[in-house]
Amino acid sequence: MPQLLRVATAGSVDDGKSTLIGRLLYDSKAIFEDQLEAVERTSRERGDEHADLALLTDGLRAEREQGITIDVAHRYFATPHRKFIIADTPGHEQYTRNMVTGASTADLALILVDARKGILEQTRRHAFIASLLGIPHLVLCVNKMDLVGWSEERFEEIKEEFRQFAIKLEVHDLTFIPVSALRGDNIAQRTANMAWYGGASLLHYLEQVHVASDRNLIDARFPVQYVVRPQRRTDSALHDFRGYAGTVASGVFKPGDEVVVLPSGFTSTVSAIWGPGGTRLDEAFAPSAVCVQLADQLDVGRGDVLCRPNNRPLVGQELDAMVCWFSEQSSLTPDARYTLLHTTRATRASVARLDYRLDVNTLHRDESAQSLSLNEIGRVQLRTSQPLMFDPYRRNHVTGSFILVDESTHNTVAAGMITGPTLSRSKVVWHAAAVSRDERATRGRTVWLTGLSASGKSTVAVELERRLVAAGVPAYRLDGDNLRHGLNADLGFSAEDRAENVRRVGAVAQLLADSGVVAIASLISPYRADRDRVREQHRAAGLDFVEVFVDTPVEQCEARDPKGMYAKARAGEITGFTGVDDPYEAPEHAELVLRPGDGTPTEQAERIMELLRRDH
Repeated sequence: MPQLLRVATAGSVDDGKSTLIGRLLYDSKAIFEDQLEAVERTSRERGDEHADLALLTDGLRAEREQGITIDVAHRYFATPHRKFIIADTPGHEQYTRNMVTGASTADLALILVDARKGILEQTRRHAFIASLLGIPHLVLCVNKMDLVGWSEERFEEIKEEFRQFAIKLEVHDLTFIPVSALRGDNIAQRTANMAWYGGASLLHYLEQVHVASDRNLIDARFPVQYVVRPQRRTDSALHDFRGYAGTVASGVFKPGDEVVVLPSGFTSTVSAIWGPGGTRLDEAFAPSAVCVQLADQLDVGRGDVLCRPNNRPLVGQELDAMVCWFSEQSSLTPDARYTLLHTTRATRASVARLDYRLDVNTLHRDESAQSLSLNEIGRVQLRTSQPLMFDPYRRNHVTGSFILVDESTHNTVAAGMITGPTLSRSKVVWHAAAVSRDERATRGRTVWLTGLSASGKSTVAVELERRLVAAGVPAYRLDGDNLRHGLNADLGFSAEDRAENVRRVGAVAQLLADSGVVAIASLISPYRADRDRVREQHRAAGLDFVEVFVDTPVEQCEARDPKGMYAKARAGEITGFTGVDDPYEAPEHAELVLRPGDGTPTEQAERIMELLRRDH
């Protein structure tokens, strides 16, 4: 059976999304003759020079009159290699919410750019939303190449501009393809008009892209939608039947598996799994719609979740989430109340706090924001009246997503992606120590070494720690790589994860410094704002923060490359590597800058020692 690929198209107005989909349908022989005749007839009536293939997806009268896509249109077609469902999502900013819903189940996002206009605000917005939704594959189609003379230079210019923006996002697989949707160049077949392009055509790429490994087959989650009980007593074999119908959110379930029911915590064993039509199944995996029968008679109802006893989702009533606001008539504000729909459970929820509003162009966080309006995205803290069984969205799209519904109008006003549980500020208090800093034997501080991979900062940090301890000064080294084996083992390398990595290390360093220890933090920490935030927190706590910039040129770092990471990044085996396809923001006010000409690691460590003695 051919594998299914769900594709969401996005981009700005008039970038050619509908035309591209129409061309894909036409070139893959997925259009009936009467459909093509209707398109040709309508095109002639409108005075078009040729058949407008965009009419195959723009079905609403308003869409045809205005020449824009308003609603999400789904089109289905197949090739010998794969089945496809393509969602033609709107490009107009007013209908960004429709893009969110259309892309929420996609395996791949296809973002179009007009080669004449380049990267626009809406292009960045859709790319960010695709990243926020956790779509693992992103294809940037530079369309209308015929209108720029098939220029390789223009393609490379757009490619580089988008790459610089994408490296700030969590994009695992990024591909660039130059096309002309109107003429069919590089759509189903490679074109001779762009001989300089050595990649695959769009259709060939869509047929070959690997998506099987994107599914979460580890975390078994089965939200119960309906309790199946016999309605007629005539069949004695079904008299005592009790099953639980729903769709497998993730993982695999088999007869004989031990499961736990949440939130009650009762355990049982799967006795049978039934598919559509009463077919008995040997296993069920996402996104199968099945009926699960348990060996024990338990109190299980709609909204409960079946999972493995040793692999459970988080359970709580307070959570952090990224929210995209959909409503034109209202805005999200703190203390507002909504109905929250999560898997098969509905519960009341209130907005405890708006942490920040995100600028999708610069990814700047506006922490002074008081509300979210139409199409704006922000991070919020929610409190629900009933406990939710959830996973972080990036781990599980089903149990990590929700929608908010206005209680008075019953309109869907927002879609949300859960980032994790909230540590309630009202229940956590700071317990003051009975020992003041002046009563401790030593004075603590944080020395923060930052620089590119292979810059030499870790070597200097090791030597600094050795010299401090030898001098009778308690010191401890917080190495970035070491911490990713424990404290930060759950973090990746997206901009958000890098920020969280720095936040955690900064918090640990602050505790060590408060105890009288010199904390030596050695990690790339590429973003200036994250480091400055740690500095400010130390300043507010009355602790010294010394930033040391190990300023080794990237060429020299790459020549060293002890872990082979630069070589892998250059070969495209890894993405988002600082110094290659991810930026490094050098400190503007570092207390000390160390360069290769400043001597050996021992001599550089001695320079830091001198600085610490001078500031003591």
